[in-house]
Amino acid sequence: MKDNSVLEFRNPDPKFHDYLTQILQAGCQQILATALETELKIFLSHYHDVKDAQGRQRIVRNGYLPEREVQTGIGPVTVRVPRARDRSPGGSVRYSSNLLPPYLRRTRSIEELLPWLYLKGISTGDFTEALAAILGPDAPGLSPNTIGRLKATWLTELNQWRTGDLTGKRYVYWWADGIYCKVRMEEKQCLLVIIGVTGHGKKELVALEGGFRESELCWNPLLRDLKRRGLTVGPELAIGDGALGFWKALHEQYPETKWQRCWVHKTANVLNCLPKSLQPRAKQQLQSIWMAPGLQEAEKNFDEFIETYGAKYPKAAACLEKDRDVLLSFYSFPADHWKHIRTTNPISSTFATVRLRTEKVKSCFSTRTVVAMAYKLCRCAEKRWQKINGIDKLAKVIEGVKFVDGMERNAA
Repeated sequence: MKDNSVLEFRNPDPKFHDYLTQILQAGCQQILATALETELKIFLSHYHDVKDAQGRQRIVRNGYLPEREVQTGIGPVTVRVPRARDRSPGGSVRYSSNLLPPYLRRTRSIEELLPWLYLKGISTGDFTEALAAILGPDAPGLSPNTIGRLKATWLTELNQWRTGDLTGKRYVYWWADGIYCKVRMEEKQCLLVIIGVTGHGKKELVALEGGFRESELCWNPLLRDLKRRGLTVGPELAIGDGALGFWKALHEQYPETKWQRCWVHKTANVLNCLPKSLQPRAKQQLQSIWMAPGLQEAEKNFDEFIETYGAKYPKAAACLEKDRDVLLSFYSFPADHWKHIRTTNPISSTFATVRLRTEKVKSCFSTRTVVAMAYKLCRCAEKRWQKINGIDKLAKVIEGVKFVDGMERNAA
């Protein structure tokens, strides 16, 4: 019989360690111990001249608290926190480390990691396996119950943000949209979202509410609440899709705001009225409208599209024609801003993660949880939102300077 020619690979030693990480953990432990000792010395120095009834030093060192592990970004680190004792009867002076509070078990970076794992699609049942690969196999205190406590915290933060004072706030542009997510029992939750641009070019989450549809009855209370909280002046331009509820509510609460229909939504709606064989060419023709360098050329390309498809596909032509004016509103604003204000992309890209998460575990979400999760995602994403181009033009838009084809009317 021939010898077995299959090579056997040895399994990794279960006791194998990442020595670099081990060195980092040891260094971290030493630095932390030194910092804790220094913190206690500073505390004791404040009571150096304080004596008890017997003339002894009243506040003295008193060994260490029980040893414990703290989860960090490089794995668990063992720490011993020194403690102090007040010798006087009653012991009114208490020492507590600010570096390592009594019940701290995880660093802030780990606290932020947990909701992101959850929001990005990791189910609570898979947390142990996922975190073991990041923090090591012995990571304690990271049970699925942690997520329940985090969601309660998100709801508290959301309620505080919803009641914040908006007095003095000024937004130049708004993007508004309704994002549909499935929750329990196959119900649809519509998240009403507004993102705004300040006079300094910064994008901010302005409003986030849950509703059942994009109706005027849902949008009106949201906008009315913004006014009640101090946002008395509306944006110069609002960008949204064709949902009539938002536009009716906007006209009622902020009648001076101009409208701009989202070209991404409109393109999809028009193409749905055409045969698939014609859609690639039609999409290019639609693009030639909003990519035109000026309003006159855009109008010309607009008319050509209507003439090309109007006879055979009247629904497609009518879908485009009915919103002609509000599709071309952006030509009255600075050209530097055009790429930002032609679509509602800032909302769509941010909420792609929300849709992913709710589709993955739709049976596990309540209506309140979806809104709280979306809020947490937005506030995290908000830190990475880039300012819009042409920041210097924003003040001119607020002042009412006229722009024609993206240029100042009185510009030389």
